[in-house]
Amino acid sequence: MRIMVWHVHGSWTTSFVQGGHDYLVPLTPGRGPDGRGRARTYPWPDNVYEVPYDRLAAEHVDLVVYQRPHEIELAREWLGRDVPGVYVEHNTPAGDVPKTRHPLADRADIPLVHVTHFNDLFWDSGRAPTHVIEHGVVDPGHLYTGELPRAGVVVNEPVRRWRVAGTDLLPTFAAAAPLDVFGMKVTGLPATLGLADDMAAFEDLPQREMHAELARRRVYLHPYRWTSLGLSLIEAMMLGMPVVAMATTEAVEAVPPEAGVISTKLPTLVRALKTFATDPELAAQAGKAARSAALARYDVHRFLADWERLLGEIVPDGATGT
Repeated sequence: MRIMVWHVHGSWTTSFVQGGHDYLVPLTPGRGPDGRGRARTYPWPDNVYEVPYDRLAAEHVDLVVYQRPHEIELAREWLGRDVPGVYVEHNTPAGDVPKTRHPLADRADIPLVHVTHFNDLFWDSGRAPTHVIEHGVVDPGHLYTGELPRAGVVVNEPVRRWRVAGTDLLPTFAAAAPLDVFGMKVTGLPATLGLADDMAAFEDLPQREMHAELARRRVYLHPYRWTSLGLSLIEAMMLGMPVVAMATTEAVEAVPPEAGVISTKLPTLVRALKTFATDPELAAQAGKAARSAALARYDVHRFLADWERLLGEIVPDGATGT
C-alpha cells in the first residue's frame, strides 16, 4: 500500500512508518509545517519517501492519513482527486472540554482514530466512526544507568505551552532534584525560570542521542497537566527509568504503581522525585517495572497490527497500484 502522511509528530510517525508499506511524506520549499519531508532527527526506514507537494498528483496513493483538519482539503488540492483517508487525533480537546466537538464530528466518511481511550471519552466525535489505537513505541532498549542524580524532562516549546506542559512547576521540582530539559525550543529556559545553576537544556538532539542522555538521569519527570499521552513518557519507561508524573489524562493508565509515582498532589510528586534521585536502588527497581509495563502495553508490533486491521477495512484490497 502507498500511504501519504504528513510529518507532524516525529515520534508517532517513527512508529507508524515501521509498517512495511510505502510512505509518501509531502515536501514544500523551506520545509514548513505542511511539508517537512523526511525527519532529520528520527531514524526512519528507507520506505519513507519525501515527495515535493507539486509532484504528488503524479504519484499513486492508496490512502491519506490526516492529522490536522486543513489537510483534508490540502490532499484534494495536491493529489487532484479523492483518495480514501483516515484521521488521527493526537490531542486532548481544548477550551470548554465537556462541550468540545471534534472537527470531523459531522462527517461519517472518514474514520477517526484516537490515540488514547481518554481522548475517545472526552472528545465529542459526533457521527464520525471512531477507533482507538493506542501508541506503540520502537523499543530503544534498556539503556538506563541512572548514574546522574538528576531528573530528566522532555518537553517541546515549554514557554509557549507554559501551564499545559507544567513548565511553571519546574522551579518547585528543581528544589527536590536538579533538572535537565530535552526538546524543541528549550534553550534559554533555565535562565527564564531563574534556575541557571540547577537546570541544563538539551535542544533538538537526534532521538538515539537523546535516549542515551536521558537514560543517564536517575528519574523521569512528566509534569504535564493536559496532554494526550506524551510518547516521551513511554520512551522513558522503555529505557528503564522510574517515573514521576501528574495523575491526569491517560497517564493514570500508562504508569502502574510499581513503576513510579503518579498523583495530583504536588507535595507527593516533589517527595517522590527527591526519593528517586537519592535512592539509586529504588530508582532502578521501579525503572525495571516501568520498562516491563511499557513493553507489555505499548509494543510497536501490537500498534502496527492494530493499524493493519484498520487499513484493511478502509482499503480492503490493499495496494491498488504502484
